[in-house]
Amino acid sequence: MSGRDPLCPTFRARQGAALTLVFAGVLVAGAVTGAFPDPDHTARRTTAQPVGAALHEDVREAAARAMADGTSPMEAAERAVSRSGDRWGAVYSEGEYQEFQDSLDGRYTGVGLSAAREQDGRIEVTGVQPGSPAAAAGIRTGDRLRSVDGARADGLPVTEVVSLLRGDADDAPAGTTVTLGLQRGGRTWTETLRRATLSTDSVTVTRPFGRVTVIRVAAFTRGTGAEVREALRAAPAGDGIALDLRGNSGGLVTEAVATASAFLDGGLVATYDVDGAQRALHAAPGGDTARPLVVLVDGGTMSAAELLTGALQDRGRAVVIGSRTFGKGSVQMPTNLPDGSVAELTVGHYRTPSGHAVDRRGITPDLEAGDGVLRRAEMVLAGLGDAD
Repeated sequence: MSGRDPLCPTFRARQGAALTLVFAGVLVAGAVTGAFPDPDHTARRTTAQPVGAALHEDVREAAARAMADGTSPMEAAERAVSRSGDRWGAVYSEGEYQEFQDSLDGRYTGVGLSAAREQDGRIEVTGVQPGSPAAAAGIRTGDRLRSVDGARADGLPVTEVVSLLRGDADDAPAGTTVTLGLQRGGRTWTETLRRATLSTDSVTVTRPFGRVTVIRVAAFTRGTGAEVREALRAAPAGDGIALDLRGNSGGLVTEAVATASAFLDGGLVATYDVDGAQRALHAAPGGDTARPLVVLVDGGTMSAAELLTGALQDRGRAVVIGSRTFGKGSVQMPTNLPDGSVAELTVGHYRTPSGHAVDRRGITPDLEAGDGVLRRAEMVLAGLGDAD
């Protein structure tokens, strides 16, 4: 398990894994903010529990009553969401929601570290963003992260370590400090870093071997679709494309559809329902349908990334390689509460072009692959090229 402070907001632990797909002007899929839910768990609703628009109204009324009584509207809303049984429902403070919106613009507050937990529970730095506070302090890939603000890091989930690095969304803006305990070989030391507003690179391009261009999409932030299209144009003639969506926890669904449009010549991307009303998302015409394409996925491929994967798989445009995806296919809509907080509540679900329901099921790859996924992709792309 690995983590990075971009697109991993430090929402309160009690809000759990709040992964959102919002249909309100723009279509949004949020980032993981807690532990993965139990895949065998099934949320149970009784006929008396509100869904969709009724749940929004219940939560708004609970918050309004609390405001009138002089108690916390946000806490009242959280209780109402908890009672509803909404698996993905969550309530965010005004500051938390703004941080979430900033992340979708490719901005986040942090120190610029990526981290992973080793088998022995130690937390190791796996990446340092150039120009970040961590880079300025001389922290390197491979350094051990022993503590954050005095809290021992060993054994903690990476998501919790990331939360400590970033601090509370309201109380730890850019300019606040965080003290890290570090180790490099036999040397141990502490560094006090000042958090900063940083930018993420949601799209990166590599050519690891052969005639394969790997376009990695870390998250669907604003402009991702255009960046993927440009990367596709710039790829050498004759290269096959590996679209790497491993660990992609979502983003703007409009950008996922724009990415689908880079590889499709129009047509259906997904259908979804909002309170029973059926709607559809379509790709724009004119995409590159000739280059061999594989999509790389894993258990961290979620939400908007699953929507894109399902479209390319069902439309016969790509071979999907890796392991079963996360299974987040529900639709949330936001509700503004009287104290400025925001509730995001489930109103429906989306399906792939063939009608496959993603929620709780995920997407099964065409070819299972683990550590050797890139080599498997190279072989498949070579075969697809020969077929052409």
